[in-house]
Amino acid sequence: MAIVFVLIGCSPSQSNNDSKGTEQREIELTISAAASLRNALSELKSLFEQSNNNIKIAYNFGSSGALQQQITQGAPVDMYFSAAKDKYDYLVDEGMIAQGVNLLTNELVLIAPKEHGTNISKFEDLTSPNISQLAIGIPESVPAGKYAKEALLHMDLWEKVEDKLILSKDVRQVLTYVETGNVDAGMVYKTDALISSDIEIVDVTHKSNHSSIIYPVGIIKDTKNIHEVGQFFEFLQSEQALTVFEKFGFKPLE
Repeated sequence: MAIVFVLIGCSPSQSNNDSKGTEQREIELTISAAASLRNALSELKSLFEQSNNNIKIAYNFGSSGALQQQITQGAPVDMYFSAAKDKYDYLVDEGMIAQGVNLLTNELVLIAPKEHGTNISKFEDLTSPNISQLAIGIPESVPAGKYAKEALLHMDLWEKVEDKLILSKDVRQVLTYVETGNVDAGMVYKTDALISSDIEIVDVTHKSNHSSIIYPVGIIKDTKNIHEVGQFFEFLQSEQALTVFEKFGFKPLE
């Protein structure tokens, strides 16, 4: 029986080689993530790949709304990390999320160029004639823009500053406009403000002024790499990953 088995099957050395080859097969995961996560996720990519040599992470950063539309239209994505729960929930309702969790939260702040000279120190100052341009994300597609509009409406400032608005494709574009002095002020996440030495935070929105800022992350149901993306999904919830998120200003949801 032993002789027959060797003749019709693989030799032990062949079997080990095949297994080894399978283990070393490189997998690339495509992660569509909100632009505000860029710095934290870039650091986490290095940490994860050090311990998972056969898995490479490729990020697609952008506004949560644009990324959600890409996934809805069939873009080959393994995971969606959103800055807006409503965009994420749409994919859940469409049956496109296999597994997910609400992972992080953030704050919305008002920023100005470090050498601005406009005497802006609070949201109410946006109505001053000295402030001619305020950058926010497009409310319909950029979560930070949606929260900004909600906050300005709640503070009875929206109609007073609407003519000053410069609408941007994502939160990082808002940050760039303020850094370069192309606008007088902008509204971004605290995490974005903390990475720039060219701006200053002049005010912080109260959380009661806008919807809860929640960052959900989910595995796309049609992924062809369910095991590998599952590993990254679990890693993002680990103490090691949460420590990195906190370093960049995010707070884990309890």
